[in-house]
Amino acid sequence: MNVKRMLGLILVIAGVILGVARAIGGEPQSGDWTVRQSDIPGKVEFSLMDSRAGHHFHSSSDWPASDFSGVDFSKPGRQEVHFTIARDAGKFACEGFLRDGEGAGLFHFLADAKYAQEMKALGFDGIDGDKQWAMAIHDVSLKFARDIKSKNLEGLDTDKLMAFKIHGVTPDFIEAIRAAGLDESESDKLIAFRIHGVSPEFVSGIRSAGLNVVDSDKLIAFRIHGVTPEMIRSLKQAGYDPDADKLIAMRIHGATPEWVAELEKQGYEHLDLDKLIAFRIHGVSPDFIGQLHKLGYAHPEPDQLIAMRIHGVTPDFITGLQSRGMKNLSIDQLVSLRIHGIE
Repeated sequence: MNVKRMLGLILVIAGVILGVARAIGGEPQSGDWTVRQSDIPGKVEFSLMDSRAGHHFHSSSDWPASDFSGVDFSKPGRQEVHFTIARDAGKFACEGFLRDGEGAGLFHFLADAKYAQEMKALGFDGIDGDKQWAMAIHDVSLKFARDIKSKNLEGLDTDKLMAFKIHGVTPDFIEAIRAAGLDESESDKLIAFRIHGVSPEFVSGIRSAGLNVVDSDKLIAFRIHGVTPEMIRSLKQAGYDPDADKLIAMRIHGATPEWVAELEKQGYEHLDLDKLIAFRIHGVSPDFIGQLHKLGYAHPEPDQLIAMRIHGVTPDFITGLQSRGMKNLSIDQLVSLRIHGIE
């Protein structure tokens, strides 16, 4: 998928929070909260909910337990709790109860009056009350904004800054990506990296397998289609020297190292990668080759195999001809019969 189009969809999804908040209007932000245990050590699953003017807002994510000042999630039994979660964009004042570390209650969001102006001074404008509410939920801090700004990125704006926070594009991640050999400065690509799993470890793994890929789009395609360092090493050990485009095409069409090894057992070693891809596209399988061998057609040329599949020269077709006395036909003759409509 085109990266810019994909990013547009991502920002639409991320913007659902903002859209619902705008529908609520300029009223003070308040509603219900719940908290549950998280599978992530040191975190809890915290949810905020609000329903007004026919719109329902629900945000649920893992928050650091340390954000809940004064709350002991390990305490057994029921306890009343009052706590404030402080973010640069504002504070969530909460009250309610917990039972064995899980519970619910009410919250009120108090926006920080200086936040929008301080963010604007950093170059991130357009922060109205609704967007500030969302940035508080995702903890888009002034320090985070300053640190990201210092990376000299292209296409960085307020919405992408929040997308960075949602998807985990941190200053450390940017530095690690660059240290791995990718001089990436496009905000869109960095978001796509995080969504699809183009990590510094993945980039280094591809390079250690013997392929130096610095094209961001190709690395994203690798992750989308499943090109791994293990696949590259297997193909190289088998004597192939694939480039990035061939690897992507092989994965799209299912030409796996295991499938290639089965072809080699049938005598088709070190074929041109374009031929291997064409085999997969047209259905030239090890099983198809084995059936031809049983019918007396041992080791046809790769182009002949492709032509047979394109024109429908199947083992059943050959068997039918042989049963009618038409034996010892060449492959070219078989293809010609199919082209001219012989059943």
